Amino acid sequence: MNKDAALKIINAARHRGRTMLSEYEAKKVLCHYDIPVTREKLITERRGLEYAVHEIGYPLVLKGCSPDIAHKTEKNLIRVDIRNFDEAVHAYGEINAALDGASGGVLAQEMIPGRRELVMGMTRDDQFGPCVMFGLGGIFTEILEDISFRKAPIDARDAMQMMQEIRGRKILDAIRGMEAADTNALAEILIRLGQIGLEIDAVAEIDINPVIISGSRPVAVDALIVLRPQ
Repeated sequence: MNKDAALKIINAARHRGRTMLSEYEAKKVLCHYDIPVTREKLITERRGLEYAVHEIGYPLVLKGCSPDIAHKTEKNLIRVDIRNFDEAVHAYGEINAALDGASGGVLAQEMIPGRRELVMGMTRDDQFGPCVMFGLGGIFTEILEDISFRKAPIDARDAMQMMQEIRGRKILDAIRGMEAADTNALAEILIRLGQIGLEIDAVAEIDINPVIISGSRPVAVDALIVLRPQ
């Protein structure tokens, strides 16, 4: 783990008066706390697209990436399952137009295979302080509301209990030809999220949605970090 490197990203954003990190910045913070994230490149000009495609390969996901935009789907800023360079160029142009001058760029990332989506995060409660969250993720998170919480710090036992508390806990089992999810790896992510909340007071909220189970391993595919106002 590298708390200082994570703080450097957060402090730079706060110095600019921002209260939210871009997805790219948020994942860098997570990465510094050993939370697995997608391989990705931030593209700020058209000529960077070819390099990103070469580094990451297909299939590819392109997203608008801006600290000014929290919900990319609503702004039509995501293109998935890109299979060749012509498709990548077309998607890049559409996303740039939809960004409409917002700061940031276009994020090129590997497309993670997997049908099981989870949500994990941290929220700073006025009474209890940093609390860790786990539940069913994807676009129906707010509708299903199948989520468990624990006050940080948590240990592996707490994390395992959180996973068993949700109604949809069988999604973690070996089902329909899919491997059982690596619950030890999931527990480690939950523990790390609690550590961020305890160690970096500037972080108000972390929302990782979705965490996709690819094979058995969890990968953070999208992330939002909200900062406390100074």
